[in-house]
Amino acid sequence: MERIYLDNAATTPVRKEVVDAMLPYFTENFGNPSSVYQIAQMNKKAVDDARETIANALGANANEIFFTSGGSEADNWAIKGIAQAHKAKGNHIITTKVEHHAVLHTCEYLEKNGFEVTYLDVDEYGMVHPEDVEKAIKDTTILISIMYANNEIGTINPIKEIGAIAKAHKIPFHTDAVQAVGQLKIDVKDQNIDLLSLSGHKINGPKGMGVLYIRRGLKIENLIHGGAQERGRRAGTENVAGIVGLAKAMEIAYTDFDAKIEKMTKLRDKLINGLLESIPYTKLNGHPTMRLANNSNIGVEYVEGESLLLLLDMSGIAASSGSACTSGSLDPSHVLLAIGIPHERAHGSIRLTLGSQNTEAEIDKVLEVMPGIVQRMRDMSPLWEEVVKNK
Repeated sequence: MERIYLDNAATTPVRKEVVDAMLPYFTENFGNPSSVYQIAQMNKKAVDDARETIANALGANANEIFFTSGGSEADNWAIKGIAQAHKAKGNHIITTKVEHHAVLHTCEYLEKNGFEVTYLDVDEYGMVHPEDVEKAIKDTTILISIMYANNEIGTINPIKEIGAIAKAHKIPFHTDAVQAVGQLKIDVKDQNIDLLSLSGHKINGPKGMGVLYIRRGLKIENLIHGGAQERGRRAGTENVAGIVGLAKAMEIAYTDFDAKIEKMTKLRDKLINGLLESIPYTKLNGHPTMRLANNSNIGVEYVEGESLLLLLDMSGIAASSGSACTSGSLDPSHVLLAIGIPHERAHGSIRLTLGSQNTEAEIDKVLEVMPGIVQRMRDMSPLWEEVVKNK
């Protein structure tokens, strides 16, 4: 059976060029970059070169790039590190109700330890309004953390404007850019970003690799202690193969960037429009235009999302109902509830996210298969029976 993978917001296949770049660092180039002999120093140079590549892609300086085990660690470090370093100034943090749980659960942890957190509402599209951020600022505010683009519904936030507000009030500004990197052009200096989290496996790189950008001069406590790696900021022997792979994936992501995003946007729009036109009682979740080029999140009424996903999988189509980090939960998406979607409709929403490997023929196949699956499910639903009767 032909397999169509449309869950690229959860993870992406590692590109062959990335694997090829990584392979030597598992075998012949195995030295520890902290050692002094030649094979170790060769690896130190590989790490330094990778740091430079990633910094260039973000508009940062190489000494502002710190490698982590992924986006979740980067989020934890940014939030806990700033909270601990600035607690003498205040204890108030501003974030939103639609953040990834790596941010939300970290903030909840800090609330149990004496910090105050304001969780901002978003509009019907899942967007944060800069004026709401400014209104929430207090004399005790020490951090603003707003995601760049939502991992479930793809809505892009006005990061530059929010960053400007934070800068004007001299408050550190962190953005979880795990979904945005590789999908949007980023310039941390121009966009007033003090801290930025990213993850390698969202951009056809290796799992277990991430980055926290920390603006030079920003006071932040360490999250992991034990060694002098990462210039004394993050202990642990460097994952050289992963670092090299992440840098290669970042380089590829921003090569011919405009053409790739234009192609993906066309496929995304074909998928969204085709589903909305061919399946009645469906709605696009998230902003219609200010959304990631790869993200389609469709609310399908009178069906149960998990069952729809299973039937799509049986037809060779892999999709999801939201964040992979909450796939074991029976609760509806906190993001969909935050944008005002009722529980019953939230349970019928599915996310189809594109990658560079997807083709127009695959989109055609989804548009051919999915309407029939939805109709079969509705035919078994007493709720749908009522809709048909009333109609």
